[in-house]
Amino acid sequence: MPQITHTKDEAAGLLKLLTLNTHKGFTSFNRRFVLHELREAVRGVAADIVFLQEVIGAHHGHAARHANWPAEPQYQFLAESIWGSVAYGCNAVYQHGDHGNAILSRYPIKHYRNHDISSSRMERRGILHSVIDAPQGQEIHVICTHLSLREAHRQRQFQQLCGVIASEVPPQATLFVAGDFNDWRGRAHPILLREAGLREAFIEAGGQAAASFPARWPMLQLDRIYFRNAGVLRCEVLRSNPWSRLSDHLPLYAEAWPMLPAP
Repeated sequence: MPQITHTKDEAAGLLKLLTLNTHKGFTSFNRRFVLHELREAVRGVAADIVFLQEVIGAHHGHAARHANWPAEPQYQFLAESIWGSVAYGCNAVYQHGDHGNAILSRYPIKHYRNHDISSSRMERRGILHSVIDAPQGQEIHVICTHLSLREAHRQRQFQQLCGVIASEVPPQATLFVAGDFNDWRGRAHPILLREAGLREAFIEAGGQAAASFPARWPMLQLDRIYFRNAGVLRCEVLRSNPWSRLSDHLPLYAEAWPMLPAP
């Protein structure tokens, strides 16, 4: 497992991060509804901050078909009693309900904002930006996003992401950006580094981005954890059971510590 060593003092504010495309609580090809199993698996990681993509706010059709469909939104169901603060960015609204991105946090979310970066009516996308009141009185900025399947759309969305960071995140603040980038060609890395100073956790720790899709035979590097003004301790693709049967993506996990601004 790739690792970067650090001192005891640096680890004092260690944050555990998890990002996952939940596939709306269904297995690959929508064969089985597994949200309850997914909740147990996510809880077992004990992450401080969880970045979720394709999470459902409501779906009346699924609720009628599945007896164990939760009464509350999926992000609330996943967060219940573990993560005290939740932010939801609704991206797609349709006849039966809605879905989008969500951030679950053990620490208070002071405020959040969802940015619509959709390039077409058929593919709704967003950038969910939250500010978290982390230990030691430090503000941590976190962004959860899910980018387009089309290359031309993603290129615009890379720039939109950099624009949100430039306008809403102070240069000295610790920032984590995670989600499903759909960027199998790795085009995001040089753009985000040059325009926003973002480094990718798995590349920094092990030299290459993580293969996370498809979950059973991961070949494509679609999911990412980027950071700025932070240090990465270790990164891991969660490949073991039950993860490979809970979504079409594998989750990415990272441990990192915020860099405190100079006095």
